[in-house]
Amino acid sequence: MALSFVSSGGSTNKAKDAAASNHPATMATAMVTRQRDSSRNLITLSLLFAGSNRMPRVSLSGHATTLAARRFLISLTIDSVSRRVRMEIKRAGSQPSVKGPSEWFTGTVRIDPLFQAPDPALVSGASVTFEPGARTAWHTHPLGQTLIVTAGYGWAQRDGGPIEEIRPGDVLWFPPGERHWHGATPTTAMTHIAIQEKKDGKVVDWLEQVSDDQYAK
Repeated sequence: MALSFVSSGGSTNKAKDAAASNHPATMATAMVTRQRDSSRNLITLSLLFAGSNRMPRVSLSGHATTLAARRFLISLTIDSVSRRVRMEIKRAGSQPSVKGPSEWFTGTVRIDPLFQAPDPALVSGASVTFEPGARTAWHTHPLGQTLIVTAGYGWAQRDGGPIEEIRPGDVLWFPPGERHWHGATPTTAMTHIAIQEKKDGKVVDWLEQVSDDQYAK
C-alpha cells in the first residue's frame, strides 16, 4: 500500500510499507502529514477507504521522531479501521421473532428482524408474516418503503386507490408520505420483506386501523 509523506515544506515522497501492504485493509489509502515544532515531529494520520466518501474516516495524531514510530502509528490506525469496517453475517435464527403489536396491526402478525445498518447508513429491513385476515394499520414512511413479497398471497392499498393483489416476486414501492396498508387476504397468509430508511430517527408514522369495511374487497 503506497503512503504519501508530505512535509511542512510541501515536498512529497512516496514509500511502501511492507507490513502495511500485507495487511487485510489493503484498499485503504493513507496520507501522513508531518509538521515540525520546536522539539519534535508531529505525525497526523488519516485513512479513507477508497471508492466511497461515505465510508468511516479514522484519524490518529501522535509524536514520532523515527521511521519505526511513524510505521507503528500507521499500523495502529489501519488495525482500527479494519476492526470497524468488515463484512457482517447475521445467522438465521440469531434474532428473535416478535409479535406485531395490536396498535399497529389487526390479526396475527410475526416480525423477523433482518438488518439495521449502522450509522451513517439509514436503511433497515424485516420479514413480516401475516396470518389470514391480518393487515397493517394505515401508515406512511418519511423516506418511502419497498416491499418484496416472498410467500403467500396478499393485498395492498394506497389511500384513494383500489386494493391490489400481491404475490411472491412482486416488488412494491410506496413513496414518502403516501398513506397505505398491506397484509394477507382473508383466506391466505402472506410474507414480505419490508425495507425502509429512517429520517430524524423514525422509519414509520402509524395512523388509524384499517376497518373491516375498508378491508373487504
